Amino acid sequence: MTTNKRDYYEVLGVPRDAAGEEVKKAFRKLALEFHPDRNRKAGAEEKFKEVNEAYQVISDPKKRADYDRFGHKGVGGNGARGFEGFENFGGFGDIFDAFFGGGLGARGRGNASRRGADLEFPLTIEFEEAVFGAEKEFQIQRIEHCTRCQGSRSEPGTSPTPCPDCGGAGQVRRAHQSIFGQFVQMATCANCRGEGKILTQPCSACGGQGRERRDRKMAVSIPAGIEGGTQIRLTGEGEPGTDRGRPGDLYVAITVGDHQLFDRNGYDIVYAMPINVSQAALGATVKVPTLEGESHLEVPPGMQSGQVFRIKGQGVPHLRSNRRGDQLVRLIVETPKAMTEEQQRLFQELAETFGDGKAGYENGDKGWLGKIKDAFGGEV
Repeated sequence: MTTNKRDYYEVLGVPRDAAGEEVKKAFRKLALEFHPDRNRKAGAEEKFKEVNEAYQVISDPKKRADYDRFGHKGVGGNGARGFEGFENFGGFGDIFDAFFGGGLGARGRGNASRRGADLEFPLTIEFEEAVFGAEKEFQIQRIEHCTRCQGSRSEPGTSPTPCPDCGGAGQVRRAHQSIFGQFVQMATCANCRGEGKILTQPCSACGGQGRERRDRKMAVSIPAGIEGGTQIRLTGEGEPGTDRGRPGDLYVAITVGDHQLFDRNGYDIVYAMPINVSQAALGATVKVPTLEGESHLEVPPGMQSGQVFRIKGQGVPHLRSNRRGDQLVRLIVETPKAMTEEQQRLFQELAETFGDGKAGYENGDKGWLGKIKDAFGGEV
């Protein structure tokens, strides 16, 4: 007798030489698509039965060999029983668990361990501390386990009892009938709120919460060369977990204060060095402040405002290396705003030694005094 059944390989959408994992993967996809708990469209129920029947045969090596040799007649003409192997599943969620290892139908206990929350603390450090590193102490307020009950939530000497409604499981089973038989769904126990236990004598210190807010003094090591905006993680110093879950982490957010003399550009330190007109014109040896004392800088004659010199190795240490940046010295030539009569006379004599500059102006040369005026905003 002929049969109207479709080829099982065609139903699953796999080739006849498909490996077991490929067959299982195809079934997973189709089971999710057509399961009646998820797909309410007409025909989805029959399609799911057909997919399941095909899988029961193709996933079994013996049945598959008989089917490959004799077709549908090789497996009794009627294929596999419509839901063989699914009699004890409680609906779409349970099938999802069986094939995907949890997820939509995961039966996680309400009192499963959970990791504690992470915390963040803002910490402002001095400019020098960011450059050279430091050990800093600070105080935070955080949630910790109750010191009286040690987080058990029960008065010392007592212990909770299993919930009578769920027997300590944290979930209760609810059964209902469907066209496929009895389906079982799991729901959080309303009596114990999924914890599986009932407190008989709550801790008198925390009221059965198992936690309390406390001030805690902390210390953090600031590495040399750190920049503002960096976070330092203190592992395990966040809030405690629940039911033996590990604690969270504490993140120290670093802000670096300003310095009166210096700025920072990456691993270099920038200093604006004021010099007077004569030093710029004639050259000079000047003292330059650094973070580690004074250094001497040779300024050649004829320097202009804004020129930069580099002092090697006087900058910021590189993180995780022995290298160090430089100090950049930017010259700022200061024009005198007030002069004595003698200074004015000397400047006038100096100007006369350079002539009136008319010939130079005709050739586009403003002369020495003109260049000074331009360099210093037109004032001398």
